[in-house]
Order: sequence, then C-alpha cells, then structure tokens
Amino acid sequence: MTIRSANEHDVSGLLDLAAEVEHWFGPMVDEPGFHQALAEHVRRGTALVAEDPSSDGTVLGGLLFDHVHAPLHHVDWLVVAQRARGRGVGRALMADAVERYVTGPGTIEVVTFGADHPGAVTSGARTFYEGLGFTPGEPTEPGPEGGSRQIYRRTVPAPALPRL
Repeated sequence: MTIRSANEHDVSGLLDLAAEVEHWFGPMVDEPGFHQALAEHVRRGTALVAEDPSSDGTVLGGLLFDHVHAPLHHVDWLVVAQRARGRGVGRALMADAVERYVTGPGTIEVVTFGADHPGAVTSGARTFYEGLGFTPGEPTEPGPEGGSRQIYRRTVPAPALPRL
C-alpha cells in the first residue's frame, strides 16, 4: 500500500469511497459542498489517498486533513473501502497525516459517530480512533442523516529536544 497526496485524478476514486458510506454519513457524492471541500483539500495538498500498488492505482482509502488553525488540527474525513478494512489502511493514512501536517504541541480532533449511532459498531470508527489514542469528548451536532456525533481528541506532545 502506498500513501500519497491526492490529485485531481483521484477524485473519482474518492467519490467511490464516499458512495460506500453515504448510508452512515448522509449524501456526499451529489452534494456540491462535498465536491468543493474535496477540491479545496486536493488544491491545498491536505488530501491523502491510500492506493493498492498491485492494481491500477485503486484507491483503498482517503483522508482530508485540516491544519489551518494549528495547533488545533482536524480530520475532516477518513474513509477506507469496505474491501480494505482491517488491513491497516486507516492507520497508515492517519500516521502519514500526522507526520506531514502536525507539529506538537497540539490537538487533533475528529467528529465520529455517537455511541448510539448504528454506524458506531458496524464501521468500527470509535474503536479505531480509541486505538490511535483519541479519547471521547462532548457530543456535537447530528450528522446530515440525523445520527448522533461525538468529538474525539488526541493530544500531540511537543517534539522531544535532541540530546546533546
């Protein structure tokens, strides 16, 4: 698997991923606002894709990251293709994003499903973020499909000083 910055040629693959999860997140593929956000992240260089190098560059996962307001960073969108879940794709995308965009001290936030949302268990999102060191925070506005949402946070320490 290769993680790299997304480009305009990846948009169709990212939209395919969005189509896979619209039942959890609400409409995206036909939403102009989602297309605009996707284009903006690609232009800024804050969209990442995980691709399968053994195929024709099939997009296995995608991540949109916001570090405009550092030291507060935000995962705007993270999706892994159903066929690639459980293979470390999401972990690799997050690790690459942190390495590229985050310098501590700071905080990374993500909005994910509330505990009572059907996608909370099925998607494994809450367990995934907790496994990466995120902790649950306060509830936030419901998603476009009406389901509950909760903020998760991860503290990023200051870089270690070099030893002399």
